Amino acid sequence: MWLDEVEDGAIKQALNLANLPFAFNHICLMPDTHEGYGMPIGGVLAAKNVIVPNAVGVDIGCGMCAVKTNIAADTIERKQLTQIMSEVRALVPLGFDHHKERQDEALMPQGYNIDELVVVKRQYLAALKQLGTLGGGNHFIELQRSGDDALWIMVHSGSRNFGLQVAEHYNKTAKKLNEVYYSSVNPKADLAFLPFEADEAHLYYQEMKYCTEFALANRKLMMERIQQVVSATLHDVVYEPMINIAHNYAAWEEHFGTKVIVHRKGATSAKAGEVGIIPGSQGTKSYIVEGLGNPESFMSCSHGAGRVMSRSAAIRNLNLDEEKRKLDELGIIHSIRSKSDLEEASSAYKDISQVMAFQSDLVKILVELSPLAVIKG
Repeated sequence: MWLDEVEDGAIKQALNLANLPFAFNHICLMPDTHEGYGMPIGGVLAAKNVIVPNAVGVDIGCGMCAVKTNIAADTIERKQLTQIMSEVRALVPLGFDHHKERQDEALMPQGYNIDELVVVKRQYLAALKQLGTLGGGNHFIELQRSGDDALWIMVHSGSRNFGLQVAEHYNKTAKKLNEVYYSSVNPKADLAFLPFEADEAHLYYQEMKYCTEFALANRKLMMERIQQVVSATLHDVVYEPMINIAHNYAAWEEHFGTKVIVHRKGATSAKAGEVGIIPGSQGTKSYIVEGLGNPESFMSCSHGAGRVMSRSAAIRNLNLDEEKRKLDELGIIHSIRSKSDLEEASSAYKDISQVMAFQSDLVKILVELSPLAVIKG
């Protein structure tokens, strides 16, 4: 564990993972760990020849992308920031909204036989209208300032309904198969598995990879449209290459001399030299980091700050005026407007500086980013 306090529910889920007959070596809990569905968010499971749909989660391929610009943040007027965010909202559908028209099919993941992918084939046409849309929950678009006063753009989003449908389909399949196997895994743990001896495991793996690539395509299209708005407002903007990292997926990797499938659910790959992104909340810093390749974490790190209270608890317990005041005093153009928005208030999240301190042996900080303007899904 890379943290000093963790809720009882998350510990119980970690114990369930540790007792899986195919779990390899140990279970990792990142500093942003909190209770999830079946597996803690912020958990890392290495498995021997088995894949667990619930250890990947429903938003398959959810992740972050970030781009640095040549624009000095202190030269941007507040009315320009407001204009940019307003125009971005007009171009990028939020929450449950989709595009009215199908987007360019050439942007979709390539190299797959769609006819072989059960869920992807079924959802493909609908997904063409979801491409380039933010989604809800903690997904966001942020304009940020780095320590050297450069303007950065950051996007957090996933695979939309694609990932949800794939996750639910294969979790149900795994449950049925586990009943046939008379599996020793407790069904109440919500950790039904697919062994790679079965065709279903290979099918899920392919559909999961497709969703992960779709999530990247989704972020790329949003980033392109955000850049169009920024360029139209600020002029002569130069963009550096996009940094991208996912945090809900499983992948074949070698650890401790053994080939295993590493499940990262709300955790990020942090191999030696790998550049990643760890966001805070809409009132706190985010970080561009470099992985240190720590073998004890299966070369992983946190995917963000992590929640300190549930969405319902945040709405119930936090003070709307107080949360707005804190962000207003920081000069951030934020997304806290009504009581329901409190589920994404900064106080609902852990202290990101402490989260980063806990994982100083997993990553080193390359860039600190402070929020200027935020759109939440």
